[in-house]
Amino acid sequence: MTTSALVLFSGGQDSTTCLAWALARFDRVETVGFDYGQRHRVELEARPRVLDAMRAMRWKGTLAEDRLLPIDTLTAIGGTALTDNMKIEMAEDGLTTFVPARNLVFLSMAAALGYRRGIADLVGGMCETDFSGYPDCRDETIQSMAKSLSLGLAREVRIHTPLMWIDKAATWKMAEELGGAALVDLIVRETVTCYNGDLTAHDWGRGCGTCPACDLRAKGYAGYRAA
Repeated sequence: MTTSALVLFSGGQDSTTCLAWALARFDRVETVGFDYGQRHRVELEARPRVLDAMRAMRWKGTLAEDRLLPIDTLTAIGGTALTDNMKIEMAEDGLTTFVPARNLVFLSMAAALGYRRGIADLVGGMCETDFSGYPDCRDETIQSMAKSLSLGLAREVRIHTPLMWIDKAATWKMAEELGGAALVDLIVRETVTCYNGDLTAHDWGRGCGTCPACDLRAKGYAGYRAA
C-alpha cells in the first residue's frame, strides 16, 4: 500500500527539514503553504526554489503536488508584528510576533485538504524545545488538535512533529542526517526564517541577524558546527 503525507511547508528551515523527514518515511509527499498576509513574504518566494531543489535530490518518497492557500482572516484580525507594521519585541503576553491560533488554522486547512486528497498524515515543524512561548506550538496543543480534527472529520488524522523535542542545533543535525551536506547547503542558501524578510547572507543562512528567528537559527547553527 502506498503511504502518503501532507507537509505544512513555509519555505523556512524547520519545514524544509520536516519535508526531508517525510520524504524519508512516506512513499508520496504533498506540500501546502499559507499566504496569510505575512510581512516576511520572501518566504513564499523561497518555497518554489526549495521545492525544485528538493525534487532534484534522491529520496525514498516522491515529492508531488504543492498548493498555496490564501488565508486573509489572520491579517484582518491583525495585532501582530508578522502582519502589521509593529516593532518585534517582548510584550506582556509574549512576543509581538505571536499570531493567535495560526497553527490551529493551518492544521485545520491542511486536514481539510488532506481529507480531499485521501491523506491522513500531516507533518508540521512545531517545536516545544526551541520556541518563543507560542502556546500553539506545544505538543499538548497539537495532539489535542489531532483528536479534534479526527472527530470533526470522522476519520483519523495523525499529526507528526519531528522537531517537537529537539533544539535548533539538533534540527541542523537532522537535516544533515537526512540529506547530507547538500540539504544543509540548500537550507543555508535558500530557506528564509527571518521575521523581517531580510535576505542578507550569513554562514547560517539569510536574515537580518537580530530578530528572534534569526538569533535562534544562528545560535543553533553555531552549536551544530561546534558539536
